[in-house]
Amino acid sequence: MEKAPCRSWVEISKNNIAGNFTALRHAVGPAVEVMPVVKADAYHHGAVEVSRLLAELGAKWLAVSNVEEGVELREAGLDSRIVVMAGVLPYEWDALVAANLTPVLHTLDELRVLERLAVENGRTLSYHLKVDTGLGRMGTCAGPDEILNAVHAAPHIELEGLMTHLASAADFEGTQTPDQVAAFESMLAALAGQAPRHLHMASSNAIAHGRRGTWKTLVRPGLSLYGYVSPAHGRPTERLLTVKPALEWKAAVLEVKDVREGATIGYGALFRAPKPMRIAVLGAGYADGYPHQLSNHSRVILKGRYSTLLGAVSMDLLTVDATDCPDLEPGDAATLIGKEGEASIDAAELARGAGTIPYTVLCAIAARVRKFYV
Repeated sequence: MEKAPCRSWVEISKNNIAGNFTALRHAVGPAVEVMPVVKADAYHHGAVEVSRLLAELGAKWLAVSNVEEGVELREAGLDSRIVVMAGVLPYEWDALVAANLTPVLHTLDELRVLERLAVENGRTLSYHLKVDTGLGRMGTCAGPDEILNAVHAAPHIELEGLMTHLASAADFEGTQTPDQVAAFESMLAALAGQAPRHLHMASSNAIAHGRRGTWKTLVRPGLSLYGYVSPAHGRPTERLLTVKPALEWKAAVLEVKDVREGATIGYGALFRAPKPMRIAVLGAGYADGYPHQLSNHSRVILKGRYSTLLGAVSMDLLTVDATDCPDLEPGDAATLIGKEGEASIDAAELARGAGTIPYTVLCAIAARVRKFYV
């Protein structure tokens, strides 16, 4: 059995990330650029390492959430186009320009801010404009005439891309996605040939489930790059993408001991031993990102076998049933997400048990959980 290098860690497969990126490029074809989303530390896969790998594989674009994430990649030596998608705070504009990041603008007032910076710096700055087609979050609700007037009033900045974001691309029962696509197409038609060269609205679900009309010139895959696709509701047009999880999460066995019948385990005595049992205490808990909602009803893998979680998830510890692992020792490794032999647990399973989505399971893994690349 694998020995633990630390209390809790993740092992990230570069081969799987590379394979997923290749599958995404194959799915959309050579006419569509793939702009991988590496925000939130690449969903805890390590933004710098993942971005370097993607750049080596030919990714020309990377998408981040904020200026700080973009600056981190620049300081690590990445020279790809980096698009900042989730807004720029007033004090971040100078840093954005200095790091040569491309902002997504969400209001027409921001065009004036960027225009002033372009004049002050004596250079043309590019931007993408986001239109709100029904997600009801960030993005301008201005009409095409108002947009064109604002664009023409800012001659020192270049409208390089027009984008929107789909709210329910995996839902094939409702009409929200067709409605959003129609709104975006209506905007393009109203721009009367003055639309920018880059158009994008699709992320992982729209790619995987074959919503080809949403792909435009760029797609923005996030979760699928790391090995997951949300299930479709209703009947998708087609399933185009097969990906593999890139992250395995493990924890050290800290203690193994026998408990008597009737012994209570953990805070609140959520579990009481129905018979004499052997238990193992693992070096991970909710401070590491393991969902507290999984208390008393999840599982891990010990020596290739499923082992039930006993009692409450603690801040730093998990307690599991080790009765079927008589040779388990402190220092052995338990698998929280990953595969051992025929036993397999993925982030989607943990998400279902916790009443959430795989994104939150991956993104919630704490910074103190060390990363190893394999």
